[in-house]
Amino acid sequence: MPFGEVVCGSPGSGKSTYCYGKHQLFTALNRPISIVNLDPANENIPYPCAVDISSLIKLEDVMNGFGLGPNGGMLYCMEYLEANYDWLEERLQELDKDDYILFDLPGQVELSTNHPSVKNIIRRLTKSGFRLAAVHLCDAHYVTDASKYVSVLMLSLRAMLHLELPHINVLSKVDLITQYGDLDFNLDFYTEVQDLSYLENLLNQQSPRYAALNMQICSLIEDFGLVGFETLAVEDKESMLHLTRVIDKATGCVFVPPPTAGQPPDTVDASHMPATQRPNMYSLMTSAAGPIRGPRSDVRDVQERWIDARDEYDAWEKAQWRKEGLKVQEEAARKKAKIRERTPSAKQTTEGQKS
Repeated sequence: MPFGEVVCGSPGSGKSTYCYGKHQLFTALNRPISIVNLDPANENIPYPCAVDISSLIKLEDVMNGFGLGPNGGMLYCMEYLEANYDWLEERLQELDKDDYILFDLPGQVELSTNHPSVKNIIRRLTKSGFRLAAVHLCDAHYVTDASKYVSVLMLSLRAMLHLELPHINVLSKVDLITQYGDLDFNLDFYTEVQDLSYLENLLNQQSPRYAALNMQICSLIEDFGLVGFETLAVEDKESMLHLTRVIDKATGCVFVPPPTAGQPPDTVDASHMPATQRPNMYSLMTSAAGPIRGPRSDVRDVQERWIDARDEYDAWEKAQWRKEGLKVQEEAARKKAKIRERTPSAKQTTEGQKS
């Protein structure tokens, strides 16, 4: 049963960067992964692409052939992919059955909120056995403006209702949030979507004419009670690991290395221990279903790292990187010195014994 993600979000939210970071992370963890590019306008793909829609159809050819604009041409490409779903199914069957699949969608938000083609493709994928989760990326700088934050809430809610998948909304680029101004509330107010009535004064200051409309929208979002956010800084390993755990929990994925995989470094080999002391499948499932713990599992830690004490953390990390670099250099020098050492030859040993 293949597991995977449908990565969606508005243009510039960091979808391709996230897919590339995920590929690097899974490669380091020896976890097989393949990425499917479903954006026919993406010409500069940063990640190794297992399946590329551009080999089926290109946006530029559609625009030139039918006289369509970028948005209309993108909708046509998705409808064409839906009509030729067999092409996608054949390419997916060529991948390894243990691969974790990422589907990188285009940035047009109507594809994940209104248009039926992507929804129909996802439905056929789930019927064929895929266990998918929708990962909806939103640029974190929207939370610095109350009206933009409400718009992001509406967009996220609409995508959740349309795609009908286990859904994880993500505030991406949280490490850059301080460049856009100060937050009116703590970060957990925005990630947990707490009492939105606190936004009333801010919304009235920005657009007093639409005060009643704004509060009705906030009330609608609270009535559904579905929207919440995780945070993401792609270059932060702990942030990527935490989001991976959240997504795995949503899809029910528990990664078990193959029997041929070697023992990971700095771990205890328990193969010789009695059965009562060896790790078992029950404890593995219990850990997967339990609460998620880690350095970035608490949003207050995220705020401290990227907002309240970013300079101090950056200085500490640089010091740690410097120490790691020195250790690597010392290890390389030690290995080089061992190579230069010459063992005495048999002739030299014989002459030494005679003398």
